[in-house]
Amino acid sequence: MEIKERILKLRELMAKNNLAAYIVPSEDPHFSEWVGEHFKCRAWISGFTGSAGTVVFTQDKAGLWTDGRYYIQAEKQLNNTGIKLFKAAEPDVPSYIEWLKDELKEKDTVGFDGNVFSVSRVNKMEKELSQKDIRINSNLDLLDNIWYDRPEIPLDKIYVHDIKYCGRSRKEKITQVREEMKKNAVNYYMISSLDDICWLLNIRGNDIPHNPFVTSYSIVGEEETLLFINKNKVSSSVEKELMEDGVFIKDYEDINGFLEKLGDKSSIILDYDIVNYNLFNRINKNVNKVNHANLTTMMKAIKNEVEIKNIKDAYIKDGAALVQLFKWIKENVNNNITEIDVAEKAEEFRKNQALYLDTSFDSIACYRENAAMMHYNPYNQEIPTYLNEEGFFLLDSGAQYLNGTTDITRTIVLGKLTEEEKRDFTLVLKSVIALSTAKFLYGATGSNLDVLARRPLWEYGIDYKCGTGHGVGFLSSVHEMPQRFSQVPNSIKLEKGMMITIEPGVYKEGRYGIRTENTVIVVEDEKTEFGQFMRFEELCYVPIDKGAIVIEMLTSYEKEWLNNYHKRVFETLSPYLDKACTEWLLKETKEI
Repeated sequence: MEIKERILKLRELMAKNNLAAYIVPSEDPHFSEWVGEHFKCRAWISGFTGSAGTVVFTQDKAGLWTDGRYYIQAEKQLNNTGIKLFKAAEPDVPSYIEWLKDELKEKDTVGFDGNVFSVSRVNKMEKELSQKDIRINSNLDLLDNIWYDRPEIPLDKIYVHDIKYCGRSRKEKITQVREEMKKNAVNYYMISSLDDICWLLNIRGNDIPHNPFVTSYSIVGEEETLLFINKNKVSSSVEKELMEDGVFIKDYEDINGFLEKLGDKSSIILDYDIVNYNLFNRINKNVNKVNHANLTTMMKAIKNEVEIKNIKDAYIKDGAALVQLFKWIKENVNNNITEIDVAEKAEEFRKNQALYLDTSFDSIACYRENAAMMHYNPYNQEIPTYLNEEGFFLLDSGAQYLNGTTDITRTIVLGKLTEEEKRDFTLVLKSVIALSTAKFLYGATGSNLDVLARRPLWEYGIDYKCGTGHGVGFLSSVHEMPQRFSQVPNSIKLEKGMMITIEPGVYKEGRYGIRTENTVIVVEDEKTEFGQFMRFEELCYVPIDKGAIVIEMLTSYEKEWLNNYHKRVFETLSPYLDKACTEWLLKETKEI
């Protein structure tokens, strides 16, 4: 079925259900950033495959709202679908709710599936639409009626994440959660986010590509913890281990009845931003509901010493694999290799590393103008792109190892560059150095420091339409909340043990894209009469291509930083490489 035919069938169902509009978001019932194939409703109905966006249909119009990472991609993928792109957050661009208020009449009804809308999102939408007496209907999963070959949720078994990797037992974590519950005077804590459940219970699964999660809910009570999951996914040995720690298995759908039967005088803490609207409405109306950020989010974000030791090892393995890859690319650029060939070769080299499980996201392997699309996917292109001896090649990739999750980007030189390309590459390097070397007073947030990375680019009238960096999980999501570098205000302090990426870039549509990304960890620096100071410690060890650097643009301090970084890269990785790769790396890390 073509996109236009799918939309036609959806509009027929809208008419049958007396809907003036229907909204399809990106989310699943657990608000995962990357969703399993079963929940890729927005991609199926619109053809847009980016990870973020909302599509809205009326009987004669359609619009898709997405952020700056996906403007170029969305323009291409929405072509000839009848869906208009709305560049969210751009000046004079209405939100989808504002657009609906303009398009609809009083007493019209907007439909959606409340299982994939959060409580806070519905509350906000209902409040705004009611200003024009527009109603909502949250009980309509219309796409399920027309998506005839909709993929099933996987039935892979869950597995235990060993304490030698994660560093803390589930008992210890649950005890910490119960201490927070006491502080908030609640009897229950409901978790619907898959990364939090897997972290808390030291389990992992395979329900979502590249993300080791299992579709489930969890309730932590004062005496016992419940895991709501398809029981076919739990082996008897894993169930026995969980039960020994006070964790009991229930069927996935049983959470509805459990919430309905909660005692009238009980109280439950949950995050309205990541609990779905329909599930929330199952909770006994007489129960006291406390809206609070997930109790486990900050616990998970601050890595313990065992995790830190493990992740350092994972990044060394990853660096060794990427050195082999970049050597291979440079030696084979004239052998008719494509972007997909590079992505597959990257996975091949990583698979040879100990404890490797999977890539941590679809590799963003992009040549020349394709790199201007921040989240370009070579597998989504009708015609493969071949590499040649000119311009830049950008690879943003990562892996899931039992001992950690990695994320790194390098832009490498394949041949002749323009002076503008060299200048922009050097500016991105200056941006990386500026933020990587920051020393800051404890209490600073990512939004306080974001400008350090942008300043070298701003001086040349250049900017990038995304954040500068994101948190990284541990055998978890490669994008982890709550820490981030962004211009958007963020109250989360950068704490010791947080992992976060530094990845400024330059993106010039139709021409080229440049990004350099390292993952760092927050560590303590000196303590003075003015307070505790903090800094960042590098985790990534992969050379930065010197062939694109305008050395005259670097200060003596920046040259020293690059030379010292490359010295550490060689000393760290050379013991893990064969003779040919070691010799290649020695040249790549030679002082400037």
